[in-house]
Amino acid sequence: MNGVHDMGGMQCFGAVEAEQNEPPFHEPWEGRVLAMQRAMGYLGLWNIDMSRSSLEQLPPKVYLSVSYYQKWFLGLAHRVLKHGLVGEDEIAAGKSLRPGEKVQRTLTLDKLDAVMTRGSYARPTNQAARFQPGDKVRTKNLNPVTHTRLPRYARDKVGVVEAVRGCHVYPDSVASGGGENPQWLYTVVFDGPELWGEDSDPALKVSIEAFEPYLTPEA
Repeated sequence: MNGVHDMGGMQCFGAVEAEQNEPPFHEPWEGRVLAMQRAMGYLGLWNIDMSRSSLEQLPPKVYLSVSYYQKWFLGLAHRVLKHGLVGEDEIAAGKSLRPGEKVQRTLTLDKLDAVMTRGSYARPTNQAARFQPGDKVRTKNLNPVTHTRLPRYARDKVGVVEAVRGCHVYPDSVASGGGENPQWLYTVVFDGPELWGEDSDPALKVSIEAFEPYLTPEA
């Protein structure tokens, strides 16, 4: 979707200032949010792309004004409400107001290591990759109302396939409940002027990971 989260190439936000010796968490509550994310994700009611999509749906004013872990918390709140695990009154009260829904899985300490290890999103396929390294391609001009991993600044642009990265779960499909729909994934390299115009540094190169449905051959 074309939300404010898709900030690549946007101006007037200032430089990204890296924090020296940044701690994992700035406040104790941030660690609790991470723990809740892992514990609730173990239920299997949503996947990583659904999680990302819930953050993208935050109103622009909220998205730009809250911290990283606040975004995580608000996205989690959206998902547990959507699945009927809690009520809005309970979130407002900050506590349970009635017996919770019975769930099929609960995260216990002996399963923690497995939960903290991200699984593979690669999938087998009997379809050959459409593109090979060196092929010139054009990205499609996509403007979906749902989740996509094709950044706005790289749409309808010509680049060159640098590498074939295998066949993987397709985020655009799985985020909206459409199933894994595995697709070939490529690294595509663009020249700076192709993305940013003639005033861009001609020596600049930008690479993105692009799924096959994003691409068309360019003569």
